Formats: sequence, C-alpha cells, structure tokens
Amino acid sequence: MHWSIGILMFLGTILAMELVAYAAHRWVMHGPGWFLHASHHRPRTGNWELNDLYAVIFAIPSIVLLFGGAQLGWWPGCIWIGAGIAAYGAIYFGFHDVIVHRRIATRYLPRSAYMKRIVQAHRLHHVTETRAGAVSFGFLWAPRPEALKAELRRRSHAGVRSARGTAA
Repeated sequence: MHWSIGILMFLGTILAMELVAYAAHRWVMHGPGWFLHASHHRPRTGNWELNDLYAVIFAIPSIVLLFGGAQLGWWPGCIWIGAGIAAYGAIYFGFHDVIVHRRIATRYLPRSAYMKRIVQAHRLHHVTETRAGAVSFGFLWAPRPEALKAELRRRSHAGVRSARGTAA
C-alpha cells in the first residue's frame, strides 16, 4: 500500500472516531454503560475513576489492528486504521483529561475560539449528574454553548446538579 493512501486512512480514521466516540458516549456510556460512566459525572476522589476502564476498552481495537497488521500479516491498512484509533485516543486524552479535567497539572489556558467552545461544551455536558438530560456528546466538535444552554433550559434543567452548598 502506498504511504499516501495510508496517511489518508489514518486521518480518515481520526475523523471517523469522533462519530464513534459520539455514538458510544451518547448511547452506551449514557445508556447501559452508565454503571461505569457515572463516576465521571461525580467529583473524583483520587486519581482514577471507573470511567477510566473505557480507555482500556477503546484501546483494544487499536491494539488488535496494529498487532494484526504488523505481526500477523493482515491487510496493511489495519496498521493505519489502528494508528488512527490510537491517535484519536491520544488527542482525546490531551483535550479531555489534561485540558478540560486537569488530571495532569498544566498552565494551558484556552485562548482560541475553538478551544474555548470545546471546553465550555464539555463543562455544560457535566452540569448533569444523571444519565438523562446531558447535552454535547462529541469531543472534537461541539455545538455552540448558547445552543447547549437553550437545550438545557428546554429540558427544564432535567438532571442538572444542585449548586454547591444547597440541598438537592
């Protein structure tokens, strides 16, 4: 396979993973997988949360494709796709865990309109503490914060957590 085709497959996989992540977040994590994801909508008490198991689960296809393509003689495109999945995971980790949730100390402050929008959309996603009522399930693309706030109002703030220091 020519390397230029591989690069296109790699980049296409990164873009496709945003759709996969959206679907998994909306219909799995906020559905039957809530028993793991609920920990991510509560204040963390320590370095790890049950939701972190999703990183392991989502790494498996990447590992299998990379191993199969590199060691088992599978179609060479498997390597590029597996690398694209891994790259999306790394990008997601940087955005989500480092920039938004500050799980690793950093002095980075979002300055661009894009980064501010992504951070604000994810924070609006986290105003809910239940699996229902959440908005903005993607991560590299997010609706305008004004649209998300309007949607929360339209839903009568269903599932929105109480302000600190007030009774629920």
